[in-house]
Amino acid sequence: MTDERMPRPAQADGPLSDEPLEAPVVESKLVYQGRVWDVRSDTVAYGDGQIVRQYVEHPGAAAIVALDDEDRVLLIQQYRHPIRHRDWEIPAGLLDVDGEPPAETAQRELAEEVDLVAESWEPLVSIFTTPGGNDEVVHLFLARGLSSAGDVHEREDEEADIRLEWVPLQDAVAGVLAGRLRNGILALGVLTAAERIRAAREAPEG
Repeated sequence: MTDERMPRPAQADGPLSDEPLEAPVVESKLVYQGRVWDVRSDTVAYGDGQIVRQYVEHPGAAAIVALDDEDRVLLIQQYRHPIRHRDWEIPAGLLDVDGEPPAETAQRELAEEVDLVAESWEPLVSIFTTPGGNDEVVHLFLARGLSSAGDVHEREDEEADIRLEWVPLQDAVAGVLAGRLRNGILALGVLTAAERIRAAREAPEG
């Protein structure tokens, strides 16, 4: 059963796709201003009434699946207080430099976080991480042709005891599917990278 009161954008022909919709915002309040991101409360006109939704305003991020010549992916482990885990992740960083494209953020973060540069960069996918709770978009990139950045960046707080591990890509995929590696950006990154490589190998030549 459908509710005809709900505003619906026109359906375009083509494959299934998320649909942009700008519901009118009647009122917007800054509830909390944080060190990294803020919390906002919006009153939105929707259907025959109004709804109130609080969400985290997030600058977005770029994340990197860094593969070496043996198809090993670079994973990093660090403490994440909200989940009380030292989880395994892929290198990533906030889009917190005004006007910096996500691809440049990815290159900067790879150098700053793990002291590497890459010859080849390919966009993999962009995702909404938690659309019911924040407006974050993460752009994932595949980086290959890796070499040392030369400079070693100073790290502090959670990054002070960061652990790096080169893991065969298929082992990382297996860890995700077995539920041992639960970071969402890592999961999507290694799965899409593995599919990209599989498709390239199976593509007909010429």
